[in-house]
Amino acid sequence: MTTPRTHVVLVPGFWLGGWAWDDVVGPLRDAGLVPHPVTLPGLGDDDTADDRAAVTRADHLRAVVALVESLDGRVVLVGHSGGGALVGEVVDRVPGRVARAVYLDSGPLVDGAALHPALPDGATEIPLPGWDELAAQGSSIDGIDDAGLARFRERARPQPGRVATEPVHVSDPARFDVPATAICTSISAEQLQAIAGPGAPFHTELLDHDVTWVDLPTGHWAMFSRPADLAAVLVDVARA
Repeated sequence: MTTPRTHVVLVPGFWLGGWAWDDVVGPLRDAGLVPHPVTLPGLGDDDTADDRAAVTRADHLRAVVALVESLDGRVVLVGHSGGGALVGEVVDRVPGRVARAVYLDSGPLVDGAALHPALPDGATEIPLPGWDELAAQGSSIDGIDDAGLARFRERARPQPGRVATEPVHVSDPARFDVPATAICTSISAEQLQAIAGPGAPFHTELLDHDVTWVDLPTGHWAMFSRPADLAAVLVDVARA
């Protein structure tokens, strides 16, 4: 009898394509898992400003739902940063197809919440900010060396504005039946549990889920700063 495959769908956050998981996918494959690093619409190397201006939140949702529904076997769905809100929406749409949702320094948003305030008039995208600005926003680059930062900035693409500013929509109570893992990197699990909630600043429903908490101390981008350790955590999560 063939053992069903376990797929690990890796959804990146703002500015990132599937390349962000390059140092994670190898160890997942070595462990017998099937990784699927996602490049969302508008964030590919060849996408233009016009492409990004046309992309909606629904486009990102459709892309990940279609991938999940195409897979034969267990699906572990991983979302980093802004990708966590998208994972929450995918779980809402196809709860029966997701064995576990994993939120990497992120979480699912409550219905009606948005990841980013409205953009200035005429703006259609969000460029990658400077490192100091990101740190001031709570997105620490701790653990990423100079070469990693250079690669990050070279490969990053502006985030499609509508994806960031359009609200999340969730409504199926079955989403709460899907177990979740929160991998806490820039703040500890203890700290997050004390401040996470439906109101500001996080607008998350993470605490309403059955959550397993994992601490992986580093900056916000663990796939760059501690890829081997992140992969090991994901292997354990996928095998649970």
